[in-house]
Amino acid sequence: MKKLILLFAVLTAVGCTGVKTTTAGLENEAFLVFLGNPKDYETGVEVNIDDKTSFSAEVQKNHSDRPKGKVYAISTGPHMVSVIHNGEMIFQKRIFISTQETKKIILP
Repeated sequence: MKKLILLFAVLTAVGCTGVKTTTAGLENEAFLVFLGNPKDYETGVEVNIDDKTSFSAEVQKNHSDRPKGKVYAISTGPHMVSVIHNGEMIFQKRIFISTQETKKIILP
């Protein structure tokens, strides 16, 4: 009987895989979305971040709910954001953006 109990205990211990845990943090990035009348910006806009990074962006229709189009990842913290359309600066502002935040840039 003792051997049977010992065998059962050993088999139970061998069959256990233990507790597995995983942890994951939020990525250290934030997002920009550009809102306005897409018909006014059919060719998109040129975005400049801190006079270091430039990219073309798509302008989406301004919805009150979550953005459904493209969002653009940037690092968190303070940034100077400039938006240019047809050679004219249409938006310039210093912003502060937190981890996983999506900042809406509303264009005229």
